[in-house]
Amino acid sequence: MLTKLEKAEKRWGGAHDLIDQWLKNRRKLLIQSFIVAGLAPYSRSEKSLPSMAEVNEFCAQLVDYVSEGHFEVYNRVVKACEQFGESSIETANALLPLISASTDMALDFNDKYTDESDEQVLYQLDNDLSHLAEIMESRFELEDQLLELLYQRLP
Repeated sequence: MLTKLEKAEKRWGGAHDLIDQWLKNRRKLLIQSFIVAGLAPYSRSEKSLPSMAEVNEFCAQLVDYVSEGHFEVYNRVVKACEQFGESSIETANALLPLISASTDMALDFNDKYTDESDEQVLYQLDNDLSHLAEIMESRFELEDQLLELLYQRLP
């Protein structure tokens, strides 16, 4: 996912403030997911669970990311597409429900892992994080189609 993000940053970075903000926040989310998962370069010295603080930070970034998409970024992209004609609007409107499906999964993950009274839930984290990563990867691909749509029509 990080390699795809780097390609997206090279392709679209600097083209529009909205795109830059979106990609920056995606990077922060991915880095925090690597920390929680214990992936390189954030590997733990021993096989151990992440702290609840690390998981909570990831959940906060996850909710911020999906919320920003729904309440700020997507609306701005659709408004920008309105300038580019009916086909752009139709494409954007077709992508949004597909992206929205992943939001519910992200919010369910957040709800499950922000209850600090039950640290036993961390034993399920690897499987849940793996499933969430697949969902978010699909989401990022759909979001990238929105970015491409916007980018193709920038002056």
